[in-house]
Amino acid sequence: METSKSDLAVFTEGNQNEKPIIFIHGFPYDHTIWDKQIDELKSNYFCVTYDIRGLGQSPIGDGQYTMESFVDDLETIINEQKLDKPILCGHSMGGYISLRAVERNESNYSGLILCDTRSSRDTDEGKIKRAEGIKKINTLGVKQFVNDFVPLCFAVKSITDSNEEYSLVLKKSLNSNALGVKGCILAMAGRTDTTSYLSRIKIPTLLLCGEDDRLTPPDVMELMAERIPGSQFEIVPGAGHMSPIENASFVNNQIKKFLGRISWG
Repeated sequence: METSKSDLAVFTEGNQNEKPIIFIHGFPYDHTIWDKQIDELKSNYFCVTYDIRGLGQSPIGDGQYTMESFVDDLETIINEQKLDKPILCGHSMGGYISLRAVERNESNYSGLILCDTRSSRDTDEGKIKRAEGIKKINTLGVKQFVNDFVPLCFAVKSITDSNEEYSLVLKKSLNSNALGVKGCILAMAGRTDTTSYLSRIKIPTLLLCGEDDRLTPPDVMELMAERIPGSQFEIVPGAGHMSPIENASFVNNQIKKFLGRISWG
């Protein structure tokens, strides 16, 4: 593990001279959701992951996060690691960060991979649900929030058939810091809408969505793909919202094919 100037926990695998990919995890998880992708790609690419502020091994601070500050953190890591036009690969909340980063300065990146995410900001109903989540943490504790939330991220079949994998993710998430989790909820609730920018994206883009994703259903991501010129959309069989974990072999194959078509420069 390395530490950035902002004290974020940063992890690298592979040869720094190879083409760079930076992976951004979802909420309320940490960088390890990408372990299976890193294992597959580290021989041919320089893979960078990190724990988003407030989660994993990164600092909690005051818990007052915004999506803009999350993008600032991402850009700090890219600069410190001297990553030359990396591919961005974001899952869920990591997708929100990736989309906003591309909207802010697309020329910094060579490509975009979006897993189980959306471009639209929260509706009023969505904001109320976020507020209810914070209330639950305040009244019942972060463990109760995590116990209720994590099962929604997995396909039912993934929970019953791969109980060990699901249990590992749940166990790790139960150690989340309440202030950090609430800060991330506030950042997501306050994020801007990046939908209008989708039609202006020029870098190659791959969108992946679990066929049983209950949080960002396939039809939501398919509409995103239709707005992004030349993008590729794939449904991940047998997966819910955690497609990089639930069907890693399919996700890895799609990512490798996509990377093989990228013109790096």
